[in-house]
Amino acid sequence: MLKFIIPLVMLMKFNSEWKIVQVGMFFISFLMSMKCYHNFYMFSLGFNLGLDYIGYIMVMLSVWIVSLILVSSQKINNLKTFNGSFILTNIMLLLFLVLTFSSMDYLMFYISFEASLIPTLILILGWGYQPERIQAGIYMLFYTLAFSLPLLVSLLIYYSISGSLIISLSDSLSGLSYLNSFWYISTVVAFLVKLPMFMFHLWLPKAHVEAPIAGSMILAGVLLKLGGYGLIRVLVMFQMISKEFSWLWVSLSIIGGIYVSLMCMRQVDMKSLIAYSSVVHMSLVLCGIMIFSWWGLAGCVILMVGHGLCSSGLFCLANMVYERTGSRSLMVNKGLLSFMPSMGLWWFLLSVSNMASPPSLNLAGEIMLILTVVSWSKISILGISFLSFFSASYTLYMYSLSQHGVFYNSLYSCCSGKVSEYLSLLLHWLPLNFMILNSTLLAI
Repeated sequence: MLKFIIPLVMLMKFNSEWKIVQVGMFFISFLMSMKCYHNFYMFSLGFNLGLDYIGYIMVMLSVWIVSLILVSSQKINNLKTFNGSFILTNIMLLLFLVLTFSSMDYLMFYISFEASLIPTLILILGWGYQPERIQAGIYMLFYTLAFSLPLLVSLLIYYSISGSLIISLSDSLSGLSYLNSFWYISTVVAFLVKLPMFMFHLWLPKAHVEAPIAGSMILAGVLLKLGGYGLIRVLVMFQMISKEFSWLWVSLSIIGGIYVSLMCMRQVDMKSLIAYSSVVHMSLVLCGIMIFSWWGLAGCVILMVGHGLCSSGLFCLANMVYERTGSRSLMVNKGLLSFMPSMGLWWFLLSVSNMASPPSLNLAGEIMLILTVVSWSKISILGISFLSFFSASYTLYMYSLSQHGVFYNSLYSCCSGKVSEYLSLLLHWLPLNFMILNSTLLAI
C-alpha cells in the first residue's frame, strides 16, 4: 500500500507551506471527528486540561473553521505576501481557542479567553479592507477588556473564599444579597459582551464589516461561542442567584432579538446584515442558558454549532461577491443569479439553513430552545413568534434582493466559482445538515 501512497504524496508538489498546513488541519479535523462517537464523559489532557462533550464539540468546531479559513483565504495566498504571518496568526488563535475550551481551571480559562483577542485584532488590523478597521479593532478591544476586568476580580474573590478555581469542584453560592447580585453581574457581563447580547453588540458589526474573510469566519464561527461556553462554565457558581435574574436576561434577549431583526431588514451591506443576524441567533442561545434546563443547554450547544457553520458559510459567499464586484452593497449586487449562476444554489442552501429549515442543525437547536422558553413562561410565545417570523423575513430579504433583479451595468462576466470556493462551501454545508443525525450525542 505504501508503494502507492508515497509517490502520490510526492506528485502533489506542495508549492508552499499554505497547502501543507491545509492538509494537516483537515487531517487533524478528521482524527478528531473519529473520536466524537466514543462514549466518554471526561477526556483528560494533562494538568488542568480536560474535555467533556461540550468542550470537545467546541474544539472540533474551532479546528474545522480554521481549516476552512485557509481554504477560503486564497486571495491572501495569491498575493504571496505575509503568507507565513497569516498562517501563524491563525494557528496561534486556534491554540488559544483549544486551551480555552479544554481548561479545567477558571484562571487558565480567563487567560486563554482574553489571549484569543490578540490574534483576532492582528487579523483585523493586518488584513482588513478599509481604513476604519483601526476603529473597529479599538471597539472590539475596549468592549472586551472593559467588561472582562470585573470577571478577573470576581474569580480572585471566589478563590479567596473557596480555596480552589477548578471548574469541576466549584460550589454554588447561596443567598441573594446586594453584594452577591453585584458579584454575579460583574462575572456574567464579560461573557454577555462576547456572546454578544443586545445592548453590548455594537462592536460586532464594525468588526465584521472591517475584518477580512478570515476574521469574519473565526468571529462568527467560534469567537461568539466563547460567550455561551463561558456562561455554561461560570453559572455553576451562581445557580441560586441566576434563577432570580433569569427573567431579566430572557426578556432583554427576546425584545433585543426582535429589535435587531427589524434592523436587519434595513441593512444594505451584506456583511453587516449577516453580522446582525448573529446577534438574533445568540439571543436565543442566551435564553436557553439562563433558563437552566437540560433541553435549554442541549439546544444552545446545537444552535451554537449550527450557527457557527451557517454564518461562516454566508460570510464566505459575501466575500466571493465582494472579490468580483468590489462592493458588498445589496443595491449594487443585484441579479447575482445572472452574474454568478452556479453560486445561486449555495446562496439558497445556506440561506434556508439560516432561517432554520430542515434538516439543518439550526432547526434542531431552535426547536429545543423555543420549547424551553415557552415552557418557562407562556407569555414569551408572543415574542418568540415575532422572532421566528422576522428571522425568516430578513434572510428572504437578503436572498431575494441579491439574487434577483437586473445586475449593475458596469459589471462584466467573470468566473462564477472556483474549485476551492465550492469545496469551502460544501464543507460548511455538509456538517451543518448531516450532523443532525448525531444530534442525540450533542444533546447529552
